[in-house]
Amino acid sequence: MKRVFGVKKDKEPPPSIQDATDRISKRGDTVDEKLKKLDAELSRYKEQIKKTRPGPAQEALKSRAMRVLKQKRMYEGQRDMLYNQTFNLDQVAFASEGLKDAQQTMTALKSANKELKGMMKTVKIQDIDNLQDEMMDMMDMSNEIQETLGRSYNVPDDIDEDELMGELDALEADMGTEADGVPSYLQPDKEEPDLDAELNLPTAPSGNATAAAGRANSQQVEDELGFPAVPRASVRS
Repeated sequence: MKRVFGVKKDKEPPPSIQDATDRISKRGDTVDEKLKKLDAELSRYKEQIKKTRPGPAQEALKSRAMRVLKQKRMYEGQRDMLYNQTFNLDQVAFASEGLKDAQQTMTALKSANKELKGMMKTVKIQDIDNLQDEMMDMMDMSNEIQETLGRSYNVPDDIDEDELMGELDALEADMGTEADGVPSYLQPDKEEPDLDAELNLPTAPSGNATAAAGRANSQQVEDELGFPAVPRASVRS
């Protein structure tokens, strides 16, 4: 059957924009090469025309130069047409890339929107409000605990604050009347007190005074008890 009807050929995929652009660019390069050759030929004819005297030879050179010039104009028109086609293809390619970018952006936005919807189902505003209320209650309880632990056990409850303020005002008034701004009962003693003078203690006796005191003591004992006093040896220094 294949021999009779043949085999269906697969269709070739249509050329892409990049393929068309590459093909037109190659054609433009070919036209540019031809234009360079025609310019070189025209330059040669111009030099020959200048060196040739007016006459049939000069006219023949002008005719050849005119033919080359016509070819150049034709190739220049083809080159401009190819440039316009390349520009149009570039615009189409730019628009196509922009549409692809927009399509990818829309796909990414749809995926992100779906993910956000799934996350919003797990997060509720009421739960957040309840959590905030619980945190505020816990902070208040913590402050009460800190205040309770910071109370002083030595301060009596029956202290009159007005009485304390009165004493403070009196202290400030007393400080204002003093020369140094400090009450006398808060100022340190300028000279150390004489403890011997305050206690009325006798002075330490010397050597002769010690002997005399011994004789006086022995005489006092003899007078009180009726016994003769025992003489004591005196120590001479």
